[in-house]
Amino acid sequence: MIFTVCFLKMFYVILVSGVDCGSTNNLSRGKLVPWPPRIGPSMLSYNSRVDFLNLNLHPGLSFLSSFERSSGKLKLRSEPRAPSPKFHPPCKLVVRCDHPQNADLPRYYSKKEKKPFPVPIVELRRAARERFKKSRGQKKKPVPPPKNGLIVKSLVPIAYDVLNARITLINNLKKLMKVVKVHACSYCNEIHVGPVGHPFKSCRGQHASIRKGLHEWTYSTVDDVLLPVDAYHLYDRLGKRIRHDERFSIPRVPAVVELCIQAGVDIPEFPTKRRRKPVIRIGKKEFIDADESELPDPVPEAPLKPLLTEIPDSEIVAPCDEEETILLAEETLQAWEQMRKGAKKLMRMYPVRVCGYCPEVHVGTSGHKAQNCGAHKHQQRNGQHGWQAAVLDDLIPPRYVWHVPDVKGPPLQRELRSFYGQAPAVVEMCVQAGAAVPDQYKPTMRLDIGIPTNLREAEMVV
Repeated sequence: MIFTVCFLKMFYVILVSGVDCGSTNNLSRGKLVPWPPRIGPSMLSYNSRVDFLNLNLHPGLSFLSSFERSSGKLKLRSEPRAPSPKFHPPCKLVVRCDHPQNADLPRYYSKKEKKPFPVPIVELRRAARERFKKSRGQKKKPVPPPKNGLIVKSLVPIAYDVLNARITLINNLKKLMKVVKVHACSYCNEIHVGPVGHPFKSCRGQHASIRKGLHEWTYSTVDDVLLPVDAYHLYDRLGKRIRHDERFSIPRVPAVVELCIQAGVDIPEFPTKRRRKPVIRIGKKEFIDADESELPDPVPEAPLKPLLTEIPDSEIVAPCDEEETILLAEETLQAWEQMRKGAKKLMRMYPVRVCGYCPEVHVGTSGHKAQNCGAHKHQQRNGQHGWQAAVLDDLIPPRYVWHVPDVKGPPLQRELRSFYGQAPAVVEMCVQAGAAVPDQYKPTMRLDIGIPTNLREAEMVV
């Protein structure tokens, strides 16, 4: 028994120390090394001349070849644990991947389902109890902005950038739609980016059973690609909640624009109240404005950055050549990312609410009281919204569409649906126009999955 164990250990050392996967002679560099004291089987030594990362004997068949199209990084850390000079220090191979290689497609939520909370209620209650325990016996700290009525000055430039990025995105999408075809279904809200519409039976619109779920494709507009999400404009974001009888007297603006206005962007068409002193709290939900009569009269200041304007549809000019189209696609993709990243930073300080049953969004500390929710079983709630904390996709819906691997190749096939990926409509338009694919969208686009050429080949896939 002892002889068998020793023999197995020696054989394992020969394999680990001598096998070089990048060479045809696997044992040409191997050395028979005895076991050092106080070193377990997980700390094997090997020859330092062996290229540990050169493991790809057959390209495309090893696990390292899967990192070619992903954002994974390889690190080699050496931690000497055996001080004896006869043995080389063991090395650890650390594999870190910021974005997974493949990810599941975004889940489709039925209209009868309620949206999940971003943070579970149990976690919110636990965090509230911990804050209450820590605040015992301590002096109350002054309320920071924006809760005290003031704006966060460091976020004002970001708000201007988000608003200009939104205008740039809309103008560039109008130009790209002259080159890249976008189809919209005339019965449901699904769209497709590509030369022809996809053949998948996923229509849930009117008379879908008669058409057997097939879509009836027609022309589309910018609102089909970039979904409009409107919200009520608040003159005073700390004021009283909007009542049900005020729902028609208060203007509605795009939710992203309202978020930028509350963050410090001044738009003459939508005035808002700017306080120069923090409010005075007299209760949990009651406050009074501080006396600003002793302050000098406010001087109208020029905008921090010039605001862009939307180009009318009649003045839209398509790009002339392919090079201009690629530059336009790159600029559009950059504006999309800038708008989403900037809006996410603003949402950390300025609260945004969304209804858990319908797509209604409200920018403010608490939602409005308008009873206009028409989602599933709204009669039981008397049309009131179920407000909860919003996420970035509620404010700026990504609108996922099917990814076309080759625009100039054959169209998508119904039988190969499980091999195709998805991407936001804006990203898919830019990719088809010639822009590079961002790393964060590669997992859902499934770029590294081989697509069979026919149904017989697809049936052979395990």
